[in-house]
Amino acid sequence: MSEGKQVGIVLVSHSKEVAAAVAELAKGLSGGRAAPVASAGGTPDGGLGTSAELIIAAAERVDGGAGVAVLVDLGSAVLTVKALLAEGDELPVGTRLVDAPFVEGAVAAVVTASAGGDLDAVEAAASEAYAYRKQ
Repeated sequence: MSEGKQVGIVLVSHSKEVAAAVAELAKGLSGGRAAPVASAGGTPDGGLGTSAELIIAAAERVDGGAGVAVLVDLGSAVLTVKALLAEGDELPVGTRLVDAPFVEGAVAAVVTASAGGDLDAVEAAASEAYAYRKQ
């Protein structure tokens, strides 16, 4: 990680409320000062769905130059982020779609970024959440 810079996290859900709640949960569990986190949920008119415009705006808000990890909830959110990444100039340089469970991955990503982890470490921590057992 570059001195003083943290990886930013964007949480994309089909629901504005779900994205915001997961962001608050992850920040609350990060302990101390949380890395920059933004939610991009629903459509601009408040409906269910995904919005390229909201994703771009969220990524720009959390971009501090150390990379941006984007976690998504369901299929069309994945497709929207992939399309933005393919365009090449819509999202900040160093933006990466992270394959991880939405809630557990978000918490792991924010905790790791808050502790100073670089983008590779944030992606690894979030992806490892697939292995979390609940019994």
